[in-house]
Order: sequence, then structure tokens, then C-alpha cells
Amino acid sequence: MNEIKKVLITEEQLKARNAELGRQITEDFKGKDLLAICILRGSYIFFSDLTREIELPLEVAFMHAASYFDGTESSGKVNLPDQNMLSVEGKDVLLVEDIVDSGRTLAALKATLLKKGVNSLHIVTLLDKPDRRVVDIDVDYSGFVVPDEFVVGYGLDYDQRFRNLKYVGILKEEVYQ
Repeated sequence: MNEIKKVLITEEQLKARNAELGRQITEDFKGKDLLAICILRGSYIFFSDLTREIELPLEVAFMHAASYFDGTESSGKVNLPDQNMLSVEGKDVLLVEDIVDSGRTLAALKATLLKKGVNSLHIVTLLDKPDRRVVDIDVDYSGFVVPDEFVVGYGLDYDQRFRNLKYVGILKEEVYQ
């Protein structure tokens, strides 16, 4: 694909890391009432692959959350349209995110869910960009730490494109500038 500057994480690396994360989450959540929440749209592929690696009965739910509305920079504003539709009281919640960048989206989600009376709240992200953090947010499980580059694939997009790639790649700057 001509728009990709470099493959950052291969399909094989993604599969192996999902298996590792699944084993770790299985161990950590044994005997708990686990609710895995997929943060749409970017984490849908990661969520699907990861939850199949978790060897526990679990409930799944989906939430829209966004801080990117146009372009490649977080807007600083977080939109949570599904927050009132989700029953989380007394549950052990695992938020499944595609990428933690500024931390704003997860901080808003975390605050919202904690107000709803969750038993516990944990965060797993496929990709982590700690150098971009503007909000202090703890990530319990991280797939890969990535450089401050615009990445696409495996659910992550630019302008709703490239989500279908089987790998995570760095998008060429000329595509989004």
C-alpha cells in the first residue's frame, strides 16, 4: 500500500501480543464479573481478537468515544454519546481502547464509569503513546508502546480509511497534510 511509510507492528506480532494479554487478563480476572467494553470505532478489531483470547465468561458492551473529529490531532474535547445506555454498576470493567494518546478520552470515560458504581475499572490499550500524554491516566495492560507518528491499521484509521489493514503502519505525512 503506497500510503504506508513503514509497517510498525506485523500481523504475527499482533496475534502473539493478544495471546499474552489474554492470558494475563484471564489470570487477573478469575472469579470476577467481567464486562469488557469496546471503545468504538478504532478498537473493534483489537477487541474482537483480544476477547477471544480471554478464557473466562465475560459480558461485552460497546461505547462510542471520540476526541478526533477531523485531522490527526486530538480536539481536546471528548464526546461520549452512549454513556447513559450502559449498565455497569457492580461490574469489574475492562475498557478496551485502540490507542492512548493525550489520555483525555480515557480520563473522561473513567470518570463517567466510576460515577456509575463499577466494582473495578481497568484499561487495556493496543497502542500507547506516553510521550503525547497531557492527562495523567494509568493503563493496566498495554500491547505496544509506539513512537509519536500517525499510525493506521488493525482498526485505526485516517479519515475512516485503513482500518482493514492486518498490521499497524505509519502513514506517510503527505497523505494527511
